[in-house]
Amino acid sequence: VQLQASGGGLVQAGGSLRLSCAASGRTFSSYAMGWFRQAPGKEREFVAATSWNGDSTLYADSVKGRFTISRDNAENTVYLQMNSLKPEDTAVYYCAADLRKYSSRLKTRKDEYDYWGQGTLVTVSS
Repeated sequence: VQLQASGGGLVQAGGSLRLSCAASGRTFSSYAMGWFRQAPGKEREFVAATSWNGDSTLYADSVKGRFTISRDNAENTVYLQMNSLKPEDTAVYYCAADLRKYSSRLKTRKDEYDYWGQGTLVTVSS
C-alpha cells in the first residue's frame, strides 16, 4: 500500500483547506483510514479516522466540529476538510491505513496503523 498526501499550504486563521490522500492497491475499500498531525517539537497526534465504508468517523476533541473526514472508495482517496483553522492547527499532516479488513473499531494510536503517507504541511497564520 502506498499513500500520497496532498493539499497542504499556507492559510490565514479562520480559513479552510482540504487535504487528500490517494492510496494505491485494490483493497482500499476494505480498510480504515486515519489522519494524524505533528507540530514542531511535539508528538504525532490523532486527528480523525473513518471506517472502511465511511459510515463511522472519529475525531480528536481539538478538531471536532471543524474538521470532516470522508472517503471515496471509487477513487481510492480519503479527504480531510479543515474549516475554521487556527494557528495551533499548524503541523505536518499524515494519512495512515489500518489494514485489518472491515474492522469495526476506529484506531487513535499511531502504532495501530500499518502504512503512512509522506505528510503534507499545513501552516495557519494569525
